[in-house]
Amino acid sequence: MKNTTQNLQRFLLATVLALPLAALALGNGDEGFDENQPDNQRDGQRIGPRADDRRGPAMHGEDGPRGARGDGGGQGFGPDAGPAFDGVPPYLRGTVLTEAQQDKIFAIVHGQVPYLREQARAREKADRALFELHATAKYDDGAAVKLAQAAAQADANITLSHLRTEQKVLGVLTAEQRKSFDERRSADAPRPGAN
Repeated sequence: MKNTTQNLQRFLLATVLALPLAALALGNGDEGFDENQPDNQRDGQRIGPRADDRRGPAMHGEDGPRGARGDGGGQGFGPDAGPAFDGVPPYLRGTVLTEAQQDKIFAIVHGQVPYLREQARAREKADRALFELHATAKYDDGAAVKLAQAAAQADANITLSHLRTEQKVLGVLTAEQRKSFDERRSADAPRPGAN
């Protein structure tokens, strides 16, 4: 028994010592930097994400993982939408827009923000109240139904707002731009029967 315990202790000690060494052998993406090589390639082989990609947004400073704001590629809406959010929804990437079209789309997209914020607050309020119903000693089914309906209505309002906004944005496109957009969208659509 004593021999088995000692062997187990030695094995655990070896494992504890080997794991950091294995991690060191893999590297963190910072050592061996060659400015002539792409960030995630060595000897022509991809070695995984750059160290900056693994650190998370809090470690990137003001510029973010891809460089200073203004270099394209933002995601989502809002003030923290990512680098260079220019007010054009992501589904229009690849569509060349005139400055007037960009301004119209920006106005459409940002015009919905107060309403969406209001609906998100309504949804959050209903969800919070529903959650509090779990802890109450006296359950009120009528109140639960009203809160669930309020949450569902807020979700429906948000979805409808997104659909209406998308239709308004697509209405800004020329016939040629719309045709190109429709072709890209149908090419990206999942095939029937594909999982």
